[in-house]
Amino acid sequence: MRNLQLPGRSPVYARRAAIATSHPLASQAGLTILKSGGNAVDAAIAACAVMCVVEPAMTGIGGDCFALYAPKGATKPIAMNGSGKAPAAATLAKLNELGVRDEIPLHSPHAVTVPGAIAAWAKLIEDHGSMSFAEILQPAIEFAEQGYVVHSRVAFDWVSEEEALAADPDSAKVMLVDGKAPKAGTVHKQPQLAETLKKIAAGGRDAFYKGEVAEDMVAKLNSVGGLHTMDDFAAADAEYVEPIRADYKGYDIYECPPNGQGICALMIMNILAGFDMKSLSEADRVHVIAEATKIGYHQRDCYVADPKFADVPVEWMLGEEHTAQMRAMVDMDKAGNFEDSDFPLHRDTIYLSCIDEQGNAISFINSLFSGFGSTIMAPKSGVMLHSRGNSFHLKEGHPNCIEPRKRPMHTIIPGYVFKNGTAVAPFGVMGGQYQSTGQANFISNVVDLGHDIQEAMDAPRSFATEGILQVESEFAPETYTALEAKGHKLERQEKPIGGSQCVWRDPETGVLQAGSDPRKDGHATGY
Repeated sequence: MRNLQLPGRSPVYARRAAIATSHPLASQAGLTILKSGGNAVDAAIAACAVMCVVEPAMTGIGGDCFALYAPKGATKPIAMNGSGKAPAAATLAKLNELGVRDEIPLHSPHAVTVPGAIAAWAKLIEDHGSMSFAEILQPAIEFAEQGYVVHSRVAFDWVSEEEALAADPDSAKVMLVDGKAPKAGTVHKQPQLAETLKKIAAGGRDAFYKGEVAEDMVAKLNSVGGLHTMDDFAAADAEYVEPIRADYKGYDIYECPPNGQGICALMIMNILAGFDMKSLSEADRVHVIAEATKIGYHQRDCYVADPKFADVPVEWMLGEEHTAQMRAMVDMDKAGNFEDSDFPLHRDTIYLSCIDEQGNAISFINSLFSGFGSTIMAPKSGVMLHSRGNSFHLKEGHPNCIEPRKRPMHTIIPGYVFKNGTAVAPFGVMGGQYQSTGQANFISNVVDLGHDIQEAMDAPRSFATEGILQVESEFAPETYTALEAKGHKLERQEKPIGGSQCVWRDPETGVLQAGSDPRKDGHATGY
């Protein structure tokens, strides 16, 4: 048990159903759906839709979505890929002709792939939901139309994007007040978005991808140089894919397959599985995770792409031989500074978890990628468009190089824990590139250290990226000293690293344990 004299939160326990999100209004909306007879899919989409309104920097209907859904009695989850594709005209040659050569700028129309979230929501509701789109979207419509109070973390994230939002007149008009981000405790409305949500509630998927909403998005993108067409939007789809898995010390961890980076989380867990993490000091645990991160992310960047356009060697990447080669690269005494030749070769976001009364459960993630995505807003529909295309490479021959109607490598990854063929826990970590490391760290905290899920989220975080080790402020002083002695270049983070949610079902008692990251405004709730 945590020290009850210190600030913190306990996990939420429930007998019948539970939901955990990063925003109180979303958790309340999801719980209301569950109590009114809706199932996990209904509640997840209702909660997500609310967050698309009240956490506008993190997510929106102009973004992408992935989900792992486990109907009651399932022996593995159903995986949904709701990531969007590049426009048909988006060739490497065309982008080079337009002067886009080294990378696709984050706030460029070329970073906007056709949003996949609504296609995924519609397919999940049709195939697995029990309520109508209209019922599910009603809470979000009310908040967008009547207003919602800006919460503390939401306001914190909003301020850092003021300059980017100001660069787009339509975004500035809706998302800034006298050129500034709304302050915590003030009321904000998005009336254009409310009307768009009403259209989707009445007309479903086609109300977003065809007709006046799509016309508005295409017109705005074209006005700032985008290559998008109405045909690109009409062709948008979401698809069921086969989940991938790895064993972590007796638990089966499931992820969506590439083009998502879930395989990277599994590679990191495979490396960690060879270490007795509980016996290590805090510094050594951070070190091992940092080294596994460097190795796993390198392999991700080399191989992960849209499997319809590239050969992604999933079996080899998760295989025992490759895992042993990666694990052997970890030196416990010093931080690695790896070169490409060292590696074996092969020839900003919201997340939520929900379990309903019937035993159905879903791991659900929806994202604009970066803060307010591209910061390009379609003026009539109020849709903020994401920036996922920034993840494409612009190097000819690279597996993740941009091509027409191709999906980019994706960072958003829902996770799911099974044990002995039984669904245990939908879980996930937010934080862009951090997500694979965050998932591995969370699972290790629960399985290796015996933390409850709230303790596992609360624990201080670190992330090895771009030659430095980002660290939060709550590690023991001696941990920072030991890490520097191993050669890590530490960077203390002003902003918390990521966020997370989980609902964990005890396989023996059926009792639900739900947790929500204190780095966000949200909470877990249940009954």
